[in-house]
Amino acid sequence: MAESAGSVMLARSAMNRAAAEGQRAIGRPVRGARRISAALAGLAASTRHELLTFDDPVTSAGCAIPEPFLQLAGACMRAAAERADEVRRIVPRHALPHLLGGLRPPGRARLMEAIPFKMILVDRTVAAIPLDLELLYNGLLLIRDPVVVQALVRAHHVCWTAAEELMCAPPPAPPPQDLPAQLRPVLDALLSGVTDETAAARLGMSARTYSRRVGDLMAALGTTSRFRAGAEAARRGWV
Repeated sequence: MAESAGSVMLARSAMNRAAAEGQRAIGRPVRGARRISAALAGLAASTRHELLTFDDPVTSAGCAIPEPFLQLAGACMRAAAERADEVRRIVPRHALPHLLGGLRPPGRARLMEAIPFKMILVDRTVAAIPLDLELLYNGLLLIRDPVVVQALVRAHHVCWTAAEELMCAPPPAPPPQDLPAQLRPVLDALLSGVTDETAAARLGMSARTYSRRVGDLMAALGTTSRFRAGAEAARRGWV
């Protein structure tokens, strides 16, 4: 644990040193739900080889974070994990029930008593850290400075070595089911190619309700990609 704490301090020291020596910001602050969402989508799309995270999925519980943002952030991280060859996720021990009860993303996960801060690190080239170290929704810092990024990689590696492997197997997939009746119009709207706004208006739903129904449909199909949703629906005989 002492080595883990030392590596975290090294990462923070590197951030301060890079800023002082270069006389420039070590990263680009991103604020506002729309811009943060776009930054997370960009990270997911750029992932090729490795995804390292410090993550606490319980942090957002009880916070006034819009559900569409949570769904999009989760979808981005699942998409990044699916694209990466290596995924290493470190979570605090109190999040274990959440991991056991929900859909686990691809890759490996290990437990620590507590994580130093939340972090997403892609291909050892770019990192995203919440401005308050807790919630991405409150703003994030995109870091590309190679000194700082490598310090963060080292901090993650040391914590990973000291963490406890999560050995439990993911829950078995549920048996195939028929498409729920309330999701049939949503699937038809997706396949028609109309915009979400147009689809919501045609179905007499609010944009929020339609977005939630789309999320339910994606979950039922086991995918986060609208393109794959159509292919999976066809494979199941739903179209």
